[in-house]
Parts: sequence; structure tokens; C-alpha cells
Amino acid sequence: MTSPFLVAQDLTKVYGEGDTAIRALDGVSFSIDAGEFIVLLGPSGSGKTTLLNQLGALEPATSGSLMVNGVEIAGTSGSEQTEYRRSTVGFVFQFYNLVPTLTAAENVAVIAQITGPSAEQRAIQRLSQVGLEGHADHFPSQLSGGQQQRVAIARGIVKDPPLLLCDEPTGALDLETGRAILELLRTATAGGARTAFLVTHNSTIADMADRVIRLRDGRIVSDERNPAPVAAHDLQW
Repeated sequence: MTSPFLVAQDLTKVYGEGDTAIRALDGVSFSIDAGEFIVLLGPSGSGKTTLLNQLGALEPATSGSLMVNGVEIAGTSGSEQTEYRRSTVGFVFQFYNLVPTLTAAENVAVIAQITGPSAEQRAIQRLSQVGLEGHADHFPSQLSGGQQQRVAIARGIVKDPPLLLCDEPTGALDLETGRAILELLRTATAGGARTAFLVTHNSTIADMADRVIRLRDGRIVSDERNPAPVAAHDLQW
């Protein structure tokens, strides 16, 4: 039996102190096998994005443990967390976060450069993978919202991270474009080599997940496997 890829144990995140303290995560525990596509579902303020930030080592936990590939992440030093983000995690955000003065290829190559040689070639390969081989020299302002999100996905996977974290990646997109983006994200985890967490408040998107973790008030209220995930192109919202 193989060990889980990721194990969170009693993860807690508190902002502030005393009477004004906000417990954004309250003793969250779960384990994830490699290759799973997980949807983190819940209303605004439920702790979804805070949990995603913990998984990406973007902010320190107040207490608890996070093991990824057998390595403790929570509570490690800043340099160790930087290396973890560099080597293990890819990010896809709702508002793309592309550099406006760089072309699509350059936006992807910036990330490729920190993980190995042939950055430009790898950037073009990833843009081709998301259907933008003809837009490598376009600046973000010359791309539609869906195309910019495709660049963001190419950037997120260019270093071949075993963990992909996506925060409301379809929140700014129409239905047709959103489904296309979800199909790309699902494809990015095909074969079991990459685990993905997708944060959303849209319960319909949960239908495409292998597993759905629902949060409310910083706690997990349900953790269920989906016996028959729906293809992204069949989703309606």
C-alpha cells in the first residue's frame, strides 16, 4: 500500500488576537492520494482560499501539520517553503496575474526559467498544449479572458508540478469558456502524475471532481468521493 501524497492534520489558521481573532481554519484534517482531482467547495468566508494558501505555503499555519510527499511543510523555514513552491506547486488564479508587459510566451518562460533549461522551448510547448501556439507573441491585452486563463494554466504546469492549486479559475469567465478551462485542468491531471485542488463556490463544478471537500466556518463539513465524475463539457450553471 502506498502512502498518501498529501496529509493535513489539524491545520489551523487564526488571524489577529484576543477578542478580534478570526479562526479562518479550525482543525482541518484529510489525506489525498496522488493524481486526485479535488474540489474545495463552500460559501464565501468558509476557509477555501485560506486552505489553498496553506497547501501552497503562501502563508504560515498557526498550528497543525501538512505533509506533502512525506515532507513536513507547515512550520518550515522561509527558504524551505520557497523551494517547495518552486519544485512542487503550480498556481492558477482567478484573475490570471499575467505580467502586462510580457508576451504570452514570456509570461510562461519566466516560471520555466526557475526550474530548468530550455525555458523558451518549454513555454511554447505548454502554450501549444493549451491551444495557444499561434498566440505566443501576443501581450495579455491582445488576448481574451479565456485565452489569458489558458496562458495562466500553461504557466502553472510548465515546471511539471506534482501539485496544482487553482483558485476560482472560471470565476471571471462565461459558461462556454469556463467549461473549456475546466477541461484543460482535468487533462492536466490525467494519468495520475499530478494532483489538483480547485477552489470554487459553484456547486455544479463539484460534479467533475474525483472528490469534493466542503467547508464551512473553517471546518470540513463533508468529504465525499464522486462515484461518476461528469465531463467538464457537460456541466451547466
